[in-house]
Amino acid sequence: MSTFNDWARGIDLSKIIEWLMFAAAALVSISVHESSHALSAYWLGDDTAKRSGRISLNPLRHLDPLGFLMMVVVHFGWAKPVPVNPARMTKMKSQKTGMALTALAGPLSNLLLALVFGLIYYIALYAGGMKLWMMMDGVRDPSGWQYWLTVFLERFLILNVGLAVFNLIPISPLDGSKILAIILPEASYSKLMRYERYGMLVLLALLWLGWLDAPLGFLMKIVLQGIQAVAMPLAKLIAGG
Repeated sequence: MSTFNDWARGIDLSKIIEWLMFAAAALVSISVHESSHALSAYWLGDDTAKRSGRISLNPLRHLDPLGFLMMVVVHFGWAKPVPVNPARMTKMKSQKTGMALTALAGPLSNLLLALVFGLIYYIALYAGGMKLWMMMDGVRDPSGWQYWLTVFLERFLILNVGLAVFNLIPISPLDGSKILAIILPEASYSKLMRYERYGMLVLLALLWLGWLDAPLGFLMKIVLQGIQAVAMPLAKLIAGG
């Protein structure tokens, strides 16, 4: 019994709470991201995803168990692919443009979530009279509901910015590879798509080698600063100074 008590006392409860908060934020963010793809395709005339039940905020309709576990543990994961049929996007003259807009809907939804929760984050800080911070690198007192509220909002904000920036990388199967279609000439894009099957291997190699860390960190910093520039003045106004 004493061994169990020693083990229990060694558990860092605050770390477990933060892990659970990240998992909750990931569930919401992934569900919004994937349902945005489905809804965008439906608006363009393709009801394939709608008939598959993917226009839903129910996480169970979107999550891949292994992909979600990877996201929570190593912060790199995936969800179930949203089924779309560009040939049914009758509201678009170009199937390529329809696919690009459908792909873009996911990252845009995460940026919108980041802006909304960034505003709530700063309102909570101003209203609580607490010291501002953006990243989890300061010494804080984990006591009171205000602390945990701001931790959750901060996790949510950073996670959604990360999802948006990461998914815009123009490597298959990420959304950026489909958005690239409206930039490149048809012939160049077709040649690039011949190597689509190797995209995940290339992506994993880049992540493993750490070659994406610096550019992703730089882009995330820019986006976070943009959200801060918009959200902070609004939050101060709403919170009464």
